Amino acid sequence: MNYLGKYFKKYGFTFSCTLFILAGEAACDLSLPTLMAHVIDNGIAKRDLRTVFALCGWMLFLTAAGACAASLRNIFSNNISQRFGRDVRSDLYRKIMNFSFGSLDRFDTGTLITRTTNDVTQLQTFFNGIMRIFVKAPLLIIGSLVMALSVNPGMAVVPAVVIPVVVFIIFLNLRWAYPLFRNVQAALDRVNGTMREFLSGIRVVKAFNRSDYEQTRFSEANSELSGAFIRVMKVMAGFIPSVLLAVNLGILAVLWYGGYRVDLGQMKTGQILAFVNYMTQILFSLIMLSFIFNMLVRARASAERIGAIFNTEDRMVYSMHPILPGRKNFRIEFDKVSFSYFAGEGQRAREPVLDNISFVCGAGDNIGIIGATGSGKSTLVGLIPRFYDPSSGSIFANGINIRNVDIRSLREKIAIVPQKSVLFTGTIMENILWGNPAASEEDVIEASRIAQAHGFISGFPGGYSSVIGRGGVNLSGGQKQRIAIARALVRKPGILIMDDSTSSLDAGTETRLQEALFNSDAGGLTCFIISQRISSVLESDSILLLDGGRLEGFGSHAELLKSSVLYRELFHSQIGSEVPEDA
Repeated sequence: MNYLGKYFKKYGFTFSCTLFILAGEAACDLSLPTLMAHVIDNGIAKRDLRTVFALCGWMLFLTAAGACAASLRNIFSNNISQRFGRDVRSDLYRKIMNFSFGSLDRFDTGTLITRTTNDVTQLQTFFNGIMRIFVKAPLLIIGSLVMALSVNPGMAVVPAVVIPVVVFIIFLNLRWAYPLFRNVQAALDRVNGTMREFLSGIRVVKAFNRSDYEQTRFSEANSELSGAFIRVMKVMAGFIPSVLLAVNLGILAVLWYGGYRVDLGQMKTGQILAFVNYMTQILFSLIMLSFIFNMLVRARASAERIGAIFNTEDRMVYSMHPILPGRKNFRIEFDKVSFSYFAGEGQRAREPVLDNISFVCGAGDNIGIIGATGSGKSTLVGLIPRFYDPSSGSIFANGINIRNVDIRSLREKIAIVPQKSVLFTGTIMENILWGNPAASEEDVIEASRIAQAHGFISGFPGGYSSVIGRGGVNLSGGQKQRIAIARALVRKPGILIMDDSTSSLDAGTETRLQEALFNSDAGGLTCFIISQRISSVLESDSILLLDGGRLEGFGSHAELLKSSVLYRELFHSQIGSEVPEDA
């Protein structure tokens, strides 16, 4: 939890001011019982009204001063804790944003959401509690002991017995509750994860009539969460009553023993009342301290979970200064590239997804990539923008190893149209401008024309100002893909990656799109087109055929027909054996 140090340093001065105010508040609270004892013993008992009014005036002043200090303390503590929570969330979000895909794969999406929200809230609540109670409670306990002993040292035996008993109860609570609170946070992860999966796949759930199954899954996760909370509450159920019992027995002992000493003339009535008041302050301070310790248990579990993200070291090494020159005509070379996904933190890598891939894509070439499902096509193109780094081998752009290029400079030259078209809530114009916020309206329209999207966009009542629902719910699959392609083209990239992004288009629209793309003024654009259909890549300069992560063939359509049995089988299965191979 060393990551917390920088936040304590940042807010150290304001935190110290809060503690100074809190100490003043505690001093006011500690003075009141002693003044009350003097009012009774030296004023009321002696019928000295002058002393009574004078001491009561001081009590009113100290009460007002304590109230003002409490108000200032609350303002300071709330302000600091909110800023602290804001900074931790921002830094946590920034850390996650900067993760490579390999690091993101180590955490489930549900747990990342929980750690960024609920866990930070637990930490923020504890930080607030430190400034409001955690420091004040020990001050009141120690101060009450000192003041009580100054009133009558002979009564010291009572707090000497009660306080160690309460401390022991708190220790047991901490030891038993900590692992249970960790289980609560883990169960909350599962609830969030289950809910996220259901909402993201709600159409599939309803289409397959699996609502009952999803309800069962959520009920199980929800029951696990409630069960974890119940186990915690069972431990906590006897905690506060035990503390109350111990301290109230102490107060009862003070009244009994004090009354006995008053009867012997060894103690005054006001001293008994002062001692009872100090014992009551100790009681409430211990109760508040116990609440803080409960918060500490939860905060510690949350802090460790947050720390696991902050302490995650990204395996990907980033170069900070070399810039990839130029905007067009990129020559991409794969040199003996192999890649394996990691099964998880601390586990060995899985079997290779790509195995010893070597090929050269000339500047401005169009490369078609085909292969069976699971052959590694998407993984291959995902290595170009460094979503992952190869397990072995190297990738070069214009002869420069992309590991040695500033990753922002590299990705500025690349535009990607993913398999699943991801659109954001907003207008069509805003979604296309995601690719290039500085693009003009003319650039957007031109990119839409090439993507064959301008026609249907213009047909909407609002045109480019039409609002897209969440995830593009009010658009067809083909419309979403064409908007995603326009978003990539408006970027005016040097490298375009289309990852099976025309699967929802009919053959005619796909043909017009490719013709518009290849005949546009995007000269020097190096293009990688992944497709399940050979017809989509026939006109490519070269076709890359993958089979089980291995490079089965690389060349033009005519060359692969001659050299690759697998390619010929794919061609005949998709196009038909009666169609001439040179058609």
